Amino acid sequence: MLRKRDHGGGLDDAIKQYGGHREDWVDLSTGINPHAYPVPPITPDAWTALPDTAAATRLTTAAHRFWSVPRAAGVLATPGASSIIAQIPRLAPPGTARIQTPTYNEHAASFTNHGWTLSNDGQADACVLVHPNNPDGHMWAVKDANAKLTVIDESFCDVTPQSSLIAQAAQPGTLILKSFGKFWGLAGLRLGFVIGDPALIARLTDMLGPWPVSGIALDVGALALEDKKWATDTRTRLATDAHRLDTLMAARGADLVGGTSLFRLYDVGDAAAFQQRLAQAHIWSRIFPYSTRWLRLGLPAAKDWQRVEAAL
Repeated sequence: MLRKRDHGGGLDDAIKQYGGHREDWVDLSTGINPHAYPVPPITPDAWTALPDTAAATRLTTAAHRFWSVPRAAGVLATPGASSIIAQIPRLAPPGTARIQTPTYNEHAASFTNHGWTLSNDGQADACVLVHPNNPDGHMWAVKDANAKLTVIDESFCDVTPQSSLIAQAAQPGTLILKSFGKFWGLAGLRLGFVIGDPALIARLTDMLGPWPVSGIALDVGALALEDKKWATDTRTRLATDAHRLDTLMAARGADLVGGTSLFRLYDVGDAAAFQQRLAQAHIWSRIFPYSTRWLRLGLPAAKDWQRVEAAL
């Protein structure tokens, strides 16, 4: 039986239960930056031509510079992080994969669907470190990356680049994932990166085949990665907004468990009741099947703060 994925989002189901239309809702169930990178005008060639070598090279060069990728590491642009998560377990014979829970469950689903056995600790043939962890924001150390196949998922690490484990990217058996949908807020662009052991990157390149990333994603991704000022300003704004949300929730009796400046995790006592109360005001949040107390909230956009405050 294929392992079920459990994600944020699901706004269509919330609408069926609580009514309204999409434009009526504030979706705080994801960790997506509500103020996305401003997409520039797209060149006609990006729409009509096959993605060319020059555009792909510009994107990977920008990725090398933005993330300070070690020279010896490989970089592969992918159609979102999930597409490569689904392929990684095929890089080694099925064995034991160490994935400490609770965490983002896409990795566990992918490994078990390819015949691997999961472990929460101890020695293993593969390990997955979600860094920072989703949903509690836990940070891992280099010593934790100690399996023959090590996956470091840094989908939310661009808010704290000083904490990145990118220096390990050239180590044998190591793969580091980056997501463009979180920090840059462009989830619909379907752009991600896998950075790491060049031998593994070459195999993943063959698995994805030619032109895995659209011309649109190549253009927009390169421009965004080259825009260092936007990244710096965005980190400052996200930190300010995360503190504002913490203050607001604390005044309502919630205790901060952890998170990043893209999402916050709170102990609210009865998470299902808290989610229902927000949903009645057409604000969607995230709760978890493994905790009756935890509620996760993304950050509201500037125009939505007043609605969130009123609902709380």
